[in-house]
Amino acid sequence: MSPPTSGPTTDLTWLYPTWRRLAAVTVGLAAVAAVATAPLAVALGPVGAPRHHGGAFLSHLSTVTVGPSTVPANGDLNPYGVAVVPETRGRLVAGGTLVSNFNNVSNAQGTGSTIVEISPDGAQHRFATVDPASLPGPCPGGVGLTTALSILPGDWVVVGSLPTTDGTAATAGAGCLVVLDSQGHVRETWSGHGINGPWDMTAVSAGNGAALFVTNVLNGTVAADGGDPSQSPGNVVDGGTVLRIDVLVSQFQPPVIVSRDVVAEGFGERTDPAALVLGPTGDTLGDDGTLYVADTVGNRIAAVPDALWRWTPVRDGGDTVTAGGFLAQPLGMTTAPNGDILTVNGRNGDIVETTPGGSQFEPVQLDASGNPPGAGALFGLVIAPFGQGVIFVDDATNNLDLLH
Repeated sequence: MSPPTSGPTTDLTWLYPTWRRLAAVTVGLAAVAAVATAPLAVALGPVGAPRHHGGAFLSHLSTVTVGPSTVPANGDLNPYGVAVVPETRGRLVAGGTLVSNFNNVSNAQGTGSTIVEISPDGAQHRFATVDPASLPGPCPGGVGLTTALSILPGDWVVVGSLPTTDGTAATAGAGCLVVLDSQGHVRETWSGHGINGPWDMTAVSAGNGAALFVTNVLNGTVAADGGDPSQSPGNVVDGGTVLRIDVLVSQFQPPVIVSRDVVAEGFGERTDPAALVLGPTGDTLGDDGTLYVADTVGNRIAAVPDALWRWTPVRDGGDTVTAGGFLAQPLGMTTAPNGDILTVNGRNGDIVETTPGGSQFEPVQLDASGNPPGAGALFGLVIAPFGQGVIFVDDATNNLDLLH
């Protein structure tokens, strides 16, 4: 497939304001049982059958429309996480897109503190600044907002923090998950108990329950270097995990954690002077309850069976769905409308579509800048309203773009 054409625009009417966010599992989720102490896994009914494919989703997409800048007034850079707003409430505008920034104005990794919102007409405004000095709870190391960004029922925004003090992995802290209300006010933090360098996240919900699957990349990573991790790629340690956090949600009170369980462990992770850290990154839930994980170090897509219901972790980084091929350090991940898995590459500017059975389709190029083209440019992505394309952040240009 030839590279898509590109053209600048500030009109994001493709983020239809009447659209409502669908959870990754959209078929067959039963209502959550009204037992407040029961884990979400018990409350969820059987998921539906996998969607039929009917060809590659990306085969009909060929154009990249360059959208608005993601740089807020304070100059934060390096957009990472992406989440589409389900409804208008507070500072949130239905159909808008939230973007979390990982770097500050000096481009130091792990120091970004802002979430911006791009409205459907392309206007940008600051949704929130997460001030490490005024957090209502612990967040070891400070604030550096990652790709882990989700919006839960009740319009609670949850964002990950993997902080540094100087932009290098040598000063990285364990971080936390930060919970904000629809006004952009920080209401609580979640830390410890398996949260250690929250790098990415997907969330699903039903009724008054939700499950967040958080990838963690700091379990022994810095210690494995035995030196200065800012100078060369670090030693690989198989400590990466995926943590499921089950919560109860309501409109008026912050989410309440019911349980935390590691559902997968043994992913490779290492420090990297260009990317700060490499480890399990994007994840997405399939129709049959399988969680798919972008294993960046292993250059593969992994599967975690029965992720909603399991109480013990799969080991050795889960089952391999596919490895190599068009994958080149997969980072961000989402599920296409046909049930396929979409990943963006860290080593080049491509997006790759993979079936749950492991078949890869020829990629589409999203970013051709730099040498090698597109390297380090792509992280968060999400399906556009009504399946009309893929919304993604481009770190090379600090823009929110659309493949359509």
